[in-house]
Amino acid sequence: MHSPDVYGLMAEFADPNELVAAAHRAHHEGYRRMDAYSPLPIEELHEAIGFHNTRLPLIVLIGGIVGGLAGYLLQWWASAVAYPLNVGGKPFHSWPAFIPVTFECTILGAALSAVFGMLALNGLPQPYHPVFNVPRFTLASRSGFFLCIEARDGKFDLSRTRAFLETLGATEVTTVAD
Repeated sequence: MHSPDVYGLMAEFADPNELVAAAHRAHHEGYRRMDAYSPLPIEELHEAIGFHNTRLPLIVLIGGIVGGLAGYLLQWWASAVAYPLNVGGKPFHSWPAFIPVTFECTILGAALSAVFGMLALNGLPQPYHPVFNVPRFTLASRSGFFLCIEARDGKFDLSRTRAFLETLGATEVTTVAD
């Protein structure tokens, strides 16, 4: 178990290759609640920490379907139910005329759900995070490579996890206060 005021342990590494190797090793050892921080994108890192799937494509699909249905039903309701005007002898429910607006509403629904889904899944906006309490974490935006194992991980034990992180070649291991 962990004390309630500890968020986790953060290890700092000298280069991205060490960070990726450490993340692979930590995942192999059974740690699942961890995150990695780097000033540059590292392609292998998301797989190394065990992050494989995202729900964003499903959210975008549902947003597009809802947007398209809403656009089509709004046009149908406006032209056939609320204001049925016979213009040029066309039927009230003239579906070919609804296609462009339905298409645009599908794109709008998908785009909005992509933006808001991404923000929600990333937990943004988040003006405060416990890792900001680590003084050297300011290097994460310039030259630092960090791996943080959270205390809520089932395998987390403060002394054993610290010893494990030190065996990975970390230059510094810091306790992250909550």
